[in-house]
Amino acid sequence: MKAIPFTKVSINDRFWSPRLKTNSERTIPHELEQCRITGRISNFAKAAGLIDGNFEGIFFNDSDVHKLVEAASYTLHTHPNPDWEEDLDEVIDTIAKSQQQDGYLNSYFTLVEPEKKWQNLGMMHELYCAGHLFEAGVAHYQATGKEKLLDVACRFADLIDNTFGPGKRDGLPGHQGIELALVKLARTTGEDRYMSLSDYFVKTRGQAPHVFEKELENPDLPGGLGAYKHHYTRDDKYEGTYSQAHLPLVEQTECVGHAVRGMYLYAGAADIANETGDSEIMNALQTLWQNMEKRFYITGGVGPSGHNEGFTQDYELPNFSAYAETCASIGLIFWAHRMFLLKGESGYMDVLETALYNGALSGVSLDGTGFFYQNPLASRGGRERSPWFGCACCPPNIARLLGSLGEYIYAQSNDDIWVNLYVGGSVSTTLSSDVSLKLSQETEYPWSGEVKITVNPEKSTSFELNLRIPGWCKNHSIGINGKQYENSVSSNGYLSINRQWNPGDIVELKLDMPVDRVYAHPNVRDNLGRSALQRGPLLYCFEDIDNTEGAFETLSLIGDAHFDIEYNPEFLNGVTLLKGAGSIYDVSEWENQLYITKPSQKKIDITAIPYYAWSNRGSGQMAVWVL
Repeated sequence: MKAIPFTKVSINDRFWSPRLKTNSERTIPHELEQCRITGRISNFAKAAGLIDGNFEGIFFNDSDVHKLVEAASYTLHTHPNPDWEEDLDEVIDTIAKSQQQDGYLNSYFTLVEPEKKWQNLGMMHELYCAGHLFEAGVAHYQATGKEKLLDVACRFADLIDNTFGPGKRDGLPGHQGIELALVKLARTTGEDRYMSLSDYFVKTRGQAPHVFEKELENPDLPGGLGAYKHHYTRDDKYEGTYSQAHLPLVEQTECVGHAVRGMYLYAGAADIANETGDSEIMNALQTLWQNMEKRFYITGGVGPSGHNEGFTQDYELPNFSAYAETCASIGLIFWAHRMFLLKGESGYMDVLETALYNGALSGVSLDGTGFFYQNPLASRGGRERSPWFGCACCPPNIARLLGSLGEYIYAQSNDDIWVNLYVGGSVSTTLSSDVSLKLSQETEYPWSGEVKITVNPEKSTSFELNLRIPGWCKNHSIGINGKQYENSVSSNGYLSINRQWNPGDIVELKLDMPVDRVYAHPNVRDNLGRSALQRGPLLYCFEDIDNTEGAFETLSLIGDAHFDIEYNPEFLNGVTLLKGAGSIYDVSEWENQLYITKPSQKKIDITAIPYYAWSNRGSGQMAVWVL
């Protein structure tokens, strides 16, 4: 099964189109300017000898520019913007000029420690930065047909392939990401060596003797030894869980360590399994996925701990201190998508959709210029999105996710077409019989569960149309050309319609979208006795600006209280609000006492908004889980 690429998908959707427009008109130019003023772009110019000066920022700052180029490349295809297209070409030219004669490209090592290349792969992100360059080169080529950045990427990939691998230098990426990037590069160029190198990086990881442990023996590591030891040792002994390098992947059973690293590794491994049919990797990924399902937030966030920016143990999902990095939710989307392509099961797309609409989308403000690094599920106030970060991985990551949204909507296997996300717009593809096909979606999703799909093959032809029935949907109906269609959902969670389709056939899908109260597993101690509100793919939260009497630690929903559903097109760029009844303790009863007996509760009207939209009206209190 293959995803139908973003170049074949057009989005015309009430929910997503304004966000993609904002991504093009606000987010990308904002991030370009931030990369300028923080020296990220000029680092390449300095490395190229175009200007004088010292390296600025963190040693992996190249990756932020590469991700931004990738985001802008997708957007050139979907939302061309002449205001920054020329700037993008200049950035690409500067990156290309900074490449060394042998293909090496990394502004930090070129400017700061040129004699120490490849010596501290565990922490210095050389291969991670390279991976993001490869993804940018592929995206720019796919979107524009221009080969300049793709050629730069291939020259660097050739150098890495000549340097690492069986019989060559030992080395693995300390921060994963190059694995999935090499697969993209191989699929685009047809160069099998890139696929083999990705396979090597995936399968060699965690094998003894551990490459990162050997690096620790170097008394003169680039970047300094202190921070490196903190992540890779415990009691002065090597311990590789931070970077998922403690065991070979096929022996790993738990999601551990840095969450973003893990998500990128598992995504790359799924690509390899899809290409090679490696059953050991497939089984390991299935086991890791089952463990992840005990370690991810209802919003699609992963990695509860700020200590390691990552995982702790099963069911440990605190709300106020939730780290849930935006990049980790995006990484989960990458992994979930690849698991769907590998297994063809809707449960993976359910997780992808949850992370997309909640944990990832909360990472960017409605105006497109403010960002969350962390995405907690409760706040006592004081949290606001930032225009940028010193470690700025999240802003360009969310920009490239939005730019590539079309990639996740449809998939194809032989003559089977899969509709994975309900997004207004159209897709064009060709069936194996060489019949051209166009599908068009009309929907108000996620505010409504009604979807109209117009099927337009160039001539009458047979194929199977697979429609995802989301896990949150308990009842649905479907009609074809105005007639009720008797159906049953397959064990893979898709409704499959295999028939001869004629131009202009219309499928009408109705997904019931009630307001549901969701309860966490009893082992999630922070949520005992609490519930959250969900409607369709969206999680809801309560902010004090809408609930001025709401003491959020004691806010309680009343029994099976009914919630009114109210769409407001002018509020928070257009949202469906949930309005109902709740109660809180009357704090005045305590006066100056710490403890009292028999407190009373006060009934109040309450309003919930989609979680992704919180903290767009100030930095007040917020809660997802309430009593």
